[in-house]
Amino acid sequence: MKIGIFFGGQSREREISFAGGRTVFDNLDKAIFEAVPVFVDSLGRFILLDWQYIYKGTIRDFYPPSQYVPSTEEQYQIYIESLAKLSETDLLAIANSVGKVISPQEFNLYMDFAFLALHGPYGEDGNLQGLLEWYNIPYSGSGILPSAIGINKTVQKDLMESHHFPSPKKATLTRDAWSNEQNSTRILDNLVAALGLPLVIKAPNQGSSIGVSILKDRDVPAFEAAVNRSFFIKHIDLKAWQMLPDYARRSELISLIDIREGIGLPAIDEDQNTYYTPQELIQALENAMAAGKATLALTSINSEEEILIESYIAGKEFSCIVIQDEAGQAIALPPTEIVKGSEVFDYRSKYLPGVSRKVTPIRIAAEHITNIRQECARLFDTLHCNVYARIDGFITEKNEIFLNDPNTTSGMLPSSFFFHQAAEIGLNPSQFLSYIIRTSLVERIKTGKRNQTLRAQLAKLDAQLKALHEASEEKIKVAVIMGGFSSERHISVESGRNIYEKLSSSTKYHPIPVFLTGNEEKHELYKLPVNIMLKDNADDIKEKIAVYDQEKNHPVLKAIVKETEAITQKYVAEAITSFQALDYKALASQVDLAFIALHGRPGEDGAVQQELEKYNIPYNGSGYESSQTTINKFETNRILRENGVKVADHFLVSEADWQSNSEAVIAAIESRFNYPIIAKPCDDGCSSAVKKLKNKEELSAFAHLIFRKDILLSAEEAALLKLKRSEEFPLKNVFLVEELIDRKDAAYFLEITGGLLTHFQEDGSIAYEIFEPSETLATGDVLSLEEKFLAGEGQNITPARFVPGKENQSISKQVRAELEKVAKILNVEGYARIDAFVRIDKSGKVDTYIIEVNSLPGMTPATCIFHQCAINNYKPYEFIDAILDFGTKRSKDRIQANI
Repeated sequence: MKIGIFFGGQSREREISFAGGRTVFDNLDKAIFEAVPVFVDSLGRFILLDWQYIYKGTIRDFYPPSQYVPSTEEQYQIYIESLAKLSETDLLAIANSVGKVISPQEFNLYMDFAFLALHGPYGEDGNLQGLLEWYNIPYSGSGILPSAIGINKTVQKDLMESHHFPSPKKATLTRDAWSNEQNSTRILDNLVAALGLPLVIKAPNQGSSIGVSILKDRDVPAFEAAVNRSFFIKHIDLKAWQMLPDYARRSELISLIDIREGIGLPAIDEDQNTYYTPQELIQALENAMAAGKATLALTSINSEEEILIESYIAGKEFSCIVIQDEAGQAIALPPTEIVKGSEVFDYRSKYLPGVSRKVTPIRIAAEHITNIRQECARLFDTLHCNVYARIDGFITEKNEIFLNDPNTTSGMLPSSFFFHQAAEIGLNPSQFLSYIIRTSLVERIKTGKRNQTLRAQLAKLDAQLKALHEASEEKIKVAVIMGGFSSERHISVESGRNIYEKLSSSTKYHPIPVFLTGNEEKHELYKLPVNIMLKDNADDIKEKIAVYDQEKNHPVLKAIVKETEAITQKYVAEAITSFQALDYKALASQVDLAFIALHGRPGEDGAVQQELEKYNIPYNGSGYESSQTTINKFETNRILRENGVKVADHFLVSEADWQSNSEAVIAAIESRFNYPIIAKPCDDGCSSAVKKLKNKEELSAFAHLIFRKDILLSAEEAALLKLKRSEEFPLKNVFLVEELIDRKDAAYFLEITGGLLTHFQEDGSIAYEIFEPSETLATGDVLSLEEKFLAGEGQNITPARFVPGKENQSISKQVRAELEKVAKILNVEGYARIDAFVRIDKSGKVDTYIIEVNSLPGMTPATCIFHQCAINNYKPYEFIDAILDFGTKRSKDRIQANI
């Protein structure tokens, strides 16, 4: 069955939709479905997308293509609507450059079924559902009516109140009333009198917590900022703007034009001038300052006409996926408690592993969990939802249940509630997607439109599902080892889950999730059932391991498993239902090979490789000796420098030296380097504790934090280093200080990251396939964790734009040759990622400065290495397959050599 996956879209949630569409594309069972990617651009075009673009980190990385983006020194990324002044012919040519524009009349030529991964307006509001019904394409999820209700929070509230669902007190505020009212103090006083404090201020047609604020106190400026945020209005203080240094202006502008946190582009000022590009906006700010204006007021062209203001509900926050059983009855899956680091479960908390925690089921008495499930199922029926929905809410200390945000489409990232809760009944992502497609077909049949054709389609799908159960093909068993005990453990879990999901939808491999914890002296291995693997992060998994025996008999979970037996049996041929402690010897008896998805120590240090080799378990990546070298940035730099490779000048700071005489250490650093300098751990990656230090005070704060004895951070020093909420800072006994590599007088300067893959040649030697590097654009001092791994956050251009014009490929060839030289010097095998800075002077001379070598690079869905291998025509599964093939061949050769 050809499944058209609709993703992207026109809403502010388009980046999460894009990432969710990629998840669906990768996880559809390859034995019964053919994935057809349909990218919906922000002007509403349907583009049959070339598959390589699916693996870009963000939409802006490929659309509009870089050759159409106005060339400026700052290299801001934009969406296609910033080019809306172009002719229709030009815009159509841009769309066709990344695929093929298709019309709704042509949908039936390319797909049998539409899987909707769109969010917000135009995707989740009934518009697309109606279009698909008009053209006789069955689609996933709810129909037109519940979708239209589900998008509008104000209408939802009225309907819920009429059906006696408890609801917070609410009020609305129109744009006209806000614009015409001169006294925001009076509005606030009226709202506080009617609703009390705190106030929750919402943009009613947005999801992903976009445009949501909580006002705790009667603070008029904070109230004005919150209301403007929900209306997507921004007042820029021009005097404050003028005083900002250039780097801070750039950061502020990036936040301002961000469609999630800012107002986005195009934007309109109070004189109705429209600004499409960042450059036009910068010029408007310059003109306003020159004219002596105090502020510049900007409004998004996609803004709210009315906002919703509610009284605050104190209690535990939860989210619950509701699905339908075979008879069409609503069943609420186990509600998940959201443990936040701030009042708002914001965009970063929702989508970046480790920032918030999801605890399933919610930690309250079983009878109250049952009440939540009953209320969620009742609301599902009240709103006439179909197939599935995500319903959010709160339960107070008095056990009152408030349901506040029914969503007819859920986020579909690997760690989302959608897959997280389905795993509690034993469905992995691939199986759950099969369930969604089949159940949606059943619902579309009920409409009476083309129902005989749809019945034939359903019968064929049922036959295929049955055949999957009866398939006797023996698959290769792969232990996917994830977790660890470093500051990179959450990203490791995200990488491991992604590898598991890519392999589980294949016809060749049977992945087995294995969680590693413990310490450097003793590795603890655990074979995980899928529901434990899909917990929110590494700490949640470790916690569940500790209480597994107690929680496996949770009465609510047992009841739900019983209620959904018919579903599970239809889609699961062979489920891992038990939790099992292992050692490496036991692992060898259960698997054919291993994929190490660990980052930092252990994993990239050779320790796991050494254990696997003892029991002849083939594995991915470099061998023990090479891994032991590349984990150590100081040693890697030393070896590369001795072999003529350019690296940053560096200095190792030990805890003993610091404690003995910190002033002497600082003096030695200051005599060798000029501020700013880079400080980082020697053996961690994922941007863990990598900081640009501008003075002696920041250097001292860095040393105090990394050498501290307590896991807790000093608030004063954390603030000085601008650590984000929930940002981890590892404890080490040494750290590395490096010179800052910057542009100097180079004509072109950029930070790049380049992936590679190795192959065995006929004579047994190793050939290196070096991918086109990606250009990485940091919004701050250094590339952040979010920019590397959070879908929609990083700004990466692949291939890198070293220089304008035809010379770019020649420069790329030189840089790739240097990366290959580095890989050979360090005996890197399998695959890897090498980070570097590149300077190109006016004569065309290229200097490549190596930053670090990652022997087990991140394999999260949004990571650069997938963008790069796609250029060489590897889909992610094919790339992973090639990595495993190399490891298997190397292991066979090693065993034969030892016989």
